[in-house]
Amino acid sequence: MVLEHEIPKGSRLYFGKTAKLKREIENKLASLLDENGFEEIVTPNFSYSQHQSIEDNKKLITFSDTQNQNLALRADSTLDVVRIITKRLGRTTKHTKWFYVQPIFTYSSNEDYQIGCEWINHDNIEDILNLTAKILKELDVSPILQLSNINIPLLVSKELDININLFKNGEIAELMSLDVQWLNDLIKVQHISDLENVIKVVPSSIKLELEKLLSTANNCEYKNIVLAPLYHGSLKYYDDVYYRVIQDNLTICKGGRYSADGISSLGFAFYTDSLIKLLED
Repeated sequence: MVLEHEIPKGSRLYFGKTAKLKREIENKLASLLDENGFEEIVTPNFSYSQHQSIEDNKKLITFSDTQNQNLALRADSTLDVVRIITKRLGRTTKHTKWFYVQPIFTYSSNEDYQIGCEWINHDNIEDILNLTAKILKELDVSPILQLSNINIPLLVSKELDININLFKNGEIAELMSLDVQWLNDLIKVQHISDLENVIKVVPSSIKLELEKLLSTANNCEYKNIVLAPLYHGSLKYYDDVYYRVIQDNLTICKGGRYSADGISSLGFAFYTDSLIKLLED
């Protein structure tokens, strides 16, 4: 029995101080992004292309339109923003820096508010990392920034002829059981000095991407960095260096470099509800 006042599990309700804090966070981040040259966009809640963003399609809330084409509620904003700007609005704007403040929806009834940006046709990962650092400084918080490179687990799986799902599922014990010394050393990497040492012993096929990760870490202005070279995230489109901002069990932000329709771009998304919990604490 569903009572009149009940709301679906996973949906959001804001009131009083929490609603005020949500508005303040959104306004502060929107102002910061505006000051850094980003213009705002609000994309449709419905999308034809969400399956190209989310690794697990079971998370999508899907249905059909009047032409029996598959639709999904927006579960990720990135690819939709890029395609709307480059293909639908391409004749009316040449602007390449855009931000959004809007929710995403995943099965069965989960909604999460995001404040994100896309820097289209730009590939210097340090620029988006340092913008993230500027936002965290403005919010007066210093959670961990976990820096990774999606190409490293892909190359390791190829080098050792092992299933990439071991990395996707975080099967560390099984990876350690392979008893490959350089792999064990790579698993233990957390700091810049760790990475400098392991680069000396890994196969040559992996060194270039590790060096790219090391260079990015050295040029990032944020200090609370942890390196996770073998981390494999759940979004399909990241294809280079990318990152998570985390504290305790909260994912505060995800961002990185990606390609959409052959265009290399940068972006991130801050999760509003995680920011609320972090700032309330």
